[in-house]
Amino acid sequence: MASKLLHRLRRTLLREVTLQPQLGSAEDFPESSELDDDTEGLSSRFSGTLSFEGEQEPESEDPGENSELDSDSDVLEDSGENGTESAESSPACQPPAHNMLTKQLQDSWKQSRTRSIPERLLFEVTDASVVQEGTSKYVLYTIHVIKSGQFDKTPSLITRRYTDFNRLHSLLRGLYGDEMRGIAFPRKKLRRNFAAETIAKRSRAFEQYLTHLHSLAELRRAPLFLEFFYLGDLQAGQSLLRAGQYQEAVGCLLNALGLQEKLGCQPQGHWIFTLAILVASFQELEQPEEAQEYCERALQDLTSPSLQRQQQQHPLLVPLLQAIVRLSWKVSKDKRQWESQLQQLKDSGVDVGSQPSLKEYLVKESLEGSEGGRHKGGDVA
Repeated sequence: MASKLLHRLRRTLLREVTLQPQLGSAEDFPESSELDDDTEGLSSRFSGTLSFEGEQEPESEDPGENSELDSDSDVLEDSGENGTESAESSPACQPPAHNMLTKQLQDSWKQSRTRSIPERLLFEVTDASVVQEGTSKYVLYTIHVIKSGQFDKTPSLITRRYTDFNRLHSLLRGLYGDEMRGIAFPRKKLRRNFAAETIAKRSRAFEQYLTHLHSLAELRRAPLFLEFFYLGDLQAGQSLLRAGQYQEAVGCLLNALGLQEKLGCQPQGHWIFTLAILVASFQELEQPEEAQEYCERALQDLTSPSLQRQQQQHPLLVPLLQAIVRLSWKVSKDKRQWESQLQQLKDSGVDVGSQPSLKEYLVKESLEGSEGGRHKGGDVA
C-alpha cells in the first residue's frame, strides 16, 4: 500500500515538473480573461483609427497608445513566423498593422491635397483712421481683398471713404435696381461720425456689403463694381508714369493687377492696359526681364478667344509686339514668334511703322472708367 502511494506521489511530482516550463509563471503570462480584454482594446483602437468616413476630424492619439500598437503588431508578426505556413505562402499574410495604418493615412493625405477647396473673396477692414485735411475731416477705411481656399501670399488692399461707398451704392441702384433691391447700406449720421463705436459698426457693415455684392453674379461682373477696387490705382500708376516716377508707378500697378486678377477681370476691361503700363515702367527702370515677362503675358491674353472675337484690332497689339521683339533680344530669348506676328500684320496691310511706341501711347491715352453704364476711353476699357 505504501509503495503504491509512493509511486503515485512520484508520478504527480514528475507531471508537475514536466508542465511547469511549458506554462510559465503567472507574472509572465496573464490570465486568459486579461488577454481577451487586451484583444478587444486593440480591436477598438484599430477600428477607430482607420475610420476616415464623414467630415469629423480624427481624434488625436496618445503617444502611449501608439507604442502599444507597435508592440501588439510585433507580437502578431512573431506569431505568424512560428506558424505552420511560411509568410510568402500564407494567403492571410498581411504587413504589420502599423504599416497598414501609415499607408492609409498617406493615401488620405494625398486625397486631401487634391480635393478642390471652394475659392471665394474675403473683404476685411483692417484699419480705419480719421484724416484731417484742412477744414475737411473724414474716416479712411483700409480693406484687404483676400482669396480664400488657398494661401494668398499677395493680398491686395484699397482705401476708401464713406462717400466712396455711398457713391458706388447710388450708381449701382440706378443701373441695377432689381439686384440692389433690399440691399442695406449704412445711413449717414449728423453726429458721432468719428466715434469708435460708429467706425467699428461701419467697418463690419462695409465688409458685409461688399461680400453680398460679390455673391450676386450680375453685380460681380458689373464694371462699376470692379472699377471701384482697381481703377484708382490704375489711374495713379498712369499719372506716375507721365511724371517719370516709375518705381512708385510699379507699386500702384501691381496692386491694381492683383485686384483685377482676384476679381476675375482678365483679359477683359483694363487688364491689357495695366500690363502694358507695367511693361513701360519696367523698361524705364531698366529691368528688361520683368518687362519681357509682363509683355509676353499681355500678348498671350490678347490672343484669347474673348478678345479675338472683336472685329477691330486692339490698339496695343503693335506697340506690344514691337516692345517684346526688343526685350526678347535683350534677355536672350527667342523672338522669332513675335517677328512672325509683326510680319503677318504687315502683310495684311497694317502700317506698322507709323504706330506710336508703347510709352507714347500709354502717356497720351485718356484712361477713364464706367459712369452711368458707358465706357470712356473705349478702345482699352
